[in-house]
Amino acid sequence: MFKTLKQLAVCAGLLAGLIATALPVQAQNAAPAAPAATEAAAAPAAAKPAAEEENPYGLKALWAQGDGVAKGTLVIMIIMSMGSWYVIITKLAEQNRLNKQARAAQGNFWSAGSVRQGADALEEGSAFRFIAEKGLEGASKHDGMLGAIDFNTWVSQSISRAMGNVQSRMQDGLAFLATVGSTAPFVGLFGTVWGIYHALVKIGMSGQASIDKVAGPVGEALIMTAIGLAVAVPAVLGYNWLVRRNKAVMEEVHAFGADLHAVLLASAKK
Repeated sequence: MFKTLKQLAVCAGLLAGLIATALPVQAQNAAPAAPAATEAAAAPAAAKPAAEEENPYGLKALWAQGDGVAKGTLVIMIIMSMGSWYVIITKLAEQNRLNKQARAAQGNFWSAGSVRQGADALEEGSAFRFIAEKGLEGASKHDGMLGAIDFNTWVSQSISRAMGNVQSRMQDGLAFLATVGSTAPFVGLFGTVWGIYHALVKIGMSGQASIDKVAGPVGEALIMTAIGLAVAVPAVLGYNWLVRRNKAVMEEVHAFGADLHAVLLASAKK
């Protein structure tokens, strides 16, 4: 038994010696592993900023790498877009102002004692005051050679000319929207064709149709197409919307002019 215990003690001592020898080796192996793990963790972190670098085929690259034709096409489309939005915003504000003037005329003009008093009750610059004053002017200047014209016809023409002036002012800028809406896609298409042309030139110069040779020009072509559509669609939608609003506003103007014509004729008979 003592012999067995002695053998067990010897085995335990040998095992302890082996463990004591293995621990420093593991510690030495773990020490280099820690920096390796740190480097492996830092590698994705370093790769992330590299992936977030500037897009070589974006708008900035388009401007930096494009020639004079490409830059000129882009500038033209930017000007067309800015002009379209300016017309849309200003015409919308003008239509809102005319609607406000129509409500003021409905409330203040017809409750006055005379056409002159009703015109004075409206604000300066009001389209309805302008129409009323032109009607009064036509009624008061019906003499001389103009006296040969029927009074009804003369007053009607005076009011119609005033309403036509208002309608002409309301339509200012709509022709620009129509022009942009119809031509912007073709301007973008021109930029697309020009970009494809550069792609073909690079393929011919390099002798191989590799993606790195044609990606820039083709990306430029696609960007031009997208910009052309982005310019044309708001212009077309804005044109149709403003034309419909103009029609509603001018109905108020024509109704006012018809009522004013009737009042002036009735006043002249008294």
